[in-house]
Amino acid sequence: MSIALRSPMTLDAFLDWERGQELSYEFDGFGAVAMNGGTLAHSVIAASIVTALGAQLRGTPCRVFQSGVKLLVAGRIRYPDAVVTCTTPDLTSDIVPAPVVVFEVLSPSTAGTDRIAKNEEYRATPSILHYIMLEQNTPAATIFSRIDGDWIGHVYTGAAVLKLPQIGVELPLAALYEGLDFTPDQ
Repeated sequence: MSIALRSPMTLDAFLDWERGQELSYEFDGFGAVAMNGGTLAHSVIAASIVTALGAQLRGTPCRVFQSGVKLLVAGRIRYPDAVVTCTTPDLTSDIVPAPVVVFEVLSPSTAGTDRIAKNEEYRATPSILHYIMLEQNTPAATIFSRIDGDWIGHVYTGAAVLKLPQIGVELPLAALYEGLDFTPDQ
């Protein structure tokens, strides 16, 4: 049996290396982790997030970015499905400054990392006020919010509305899953 060992990298070495790659990689604090492709449902949900946020943030100082841009959190590099910043970014950069709200659509292969490791990283990033994890197989969201110095999680289902008053946004959960059928035979 052979085991492939990863060599440790620094954050700067990773960024230099990753920017020259065709594919996207996250940096877990030790080395490069290849990003997997997603399902069509994942893509529909992620697109719905960006569309809904874009419409509600128009005319405000906040802006939404879709997957493909980097977050630097807790010395790691992550590619969320969507992220909001209310800081004017350098549009030539590939790293979103001062993220305020982060969205991840959970996939079976990454849900553990999203729920635990990324949750800790986002909690450790003071600018992040909300971390929203959306289930892929059923209309449901878990939101962790920074409230009075605590990082508090709530689960939302059904006709819930995700309220993000710090950025003036309310997202009906059903709208993020529009066009997806979750009947048992699907």
